[in-house]
Amino acid sequence: MTGILAGKTAFVTGGASGIGRATAVMMAREGARVAVADRTEDSAAATVALINSAGGQAIALGGDVAIEADVAAMVARTVAAFGALDCAFNNAGIGGRGAGPVGRRTHEMSQDSFDTMIAINLRGVFLCMKHEIGHMLGHGGGAIVNTASIAGLIGLPASSHYVAAKHGVVGLTKTAAMEYAQDGIRVNCVNPGYVATPMTDETMQRRYDELMAKVPMHRLGTADEIAEAVVWMCSDKASFMTGASHIIDGGYYAA
Repeated sequence: MTGILAGKTAFVTGGASGIGRATAVMMAREGARVAVADRTEDSAAATVALINSAGGQAIALGGDVAIEADVAAMVARTVAAFGALDCAFNNAGIGGRGAGPVGRRTHEMSQDSFDTMIAINLRGVFLCMKHEIGHMLGHGGGAIVNTASIAGLIGLPASSHYVAAKHGVVGLTKTAAMEYAQDGIRVNCVNPGYVATPMTDETMQRRYDELMAKVPMHRLGTADEIAEAVVWMCSDKASFMTGASHIIDGGYYAA
């Protein structure tokens, strides 16, 4: 297949649904061979089926991004299957409900909730970058995109664990970009606003009008709109872009 990622191998975490699925499918459409990772191979299989049925090449991987041995194995399987790792989208993550009760201010939040959020949304990104970069250093470089959030740039009440994790992702991105700029490895992050995905469904059912009133475009973003940016950042068209936080939020941050 031809496209802006033709001939490249991509690794996508959190690829079973939402932004991860949309990006994996779009990467394949743009010519990449894609390793789709999620908590289990079975959960990633539907995305892989979408890609392969359309004539692309994809494999399913299972593992927990918060566990280093799992991450190392997933990266190694990607390279073993396709012979390379050229670009990576470190997207696996959870929202507030994935870490425990929601609506807690900082003094009300349990350590378990905080630790769970940090383990997946921050340590998971660190571990993925560690092993992706370790391969890329010896194989001509590559491009990495991390999923941050507008919550990586602002505060959100009752979300201190999520905000801390996403601020951390922005900081990791900037530091790695500086460290590996001379090695041909570009590292950027995407900072979505409110996007229509399974992770946001419940919140939007309760608070759609309230939240959209804060978005100048007065609508949710789509997973494809985020995927378009990620695919471009992974391509050679973004060859002078590194260390950037790419905001896609319908104007929320500007307002």
